[in-house]
Amino acid sequence: MSSSNNHLLQGIDTVIVRVSDVAASKEWYEQKLGLEAIWHDDQIRLAVMDTKSPTSLTLWQTDKVISNDRETASYPIFKTPDAGALRKELIGREIEVGEIIKDAFVTYFFFYDPDGNQLEACQVHDV
Repeated sequence: MSSSNNHLLQGIDTVIVRVSDVAASKEWYEQKLGLEAIWHDDQIRLAVMDTKSPTSLTLWQTDKVISNDRETASYPIFKTPDAGALRKELIGREIEVGEIIKDAFVTYFFFYDPDGNQLEACQVHDV
């Protein structure tokens, strides 16, 4: 891309997560994760959730089978200052949560919404 076109991509606006029931998913993301819907449209069956960052999360209902192959799925990664504390909190909210994975740079874990969509929480270590 030429240097004059570098400004055409200015970040990621939203991440789409396909769901089977947008109303139920919106409620789950609000109640379980504390996200707030900043816009929703019942006719096109989507809800835009505020992630407290420049990138929103859009829940978009589909009538098709949702593919959740955990080896190949694309998924959003949420930033957290304390992966261990967040994991305990999500377990307390009865969310399916994976084990903590840690290396020299990050501590992270996977968790799953009611449709089985993979989500990740990641704590970046100060190095």
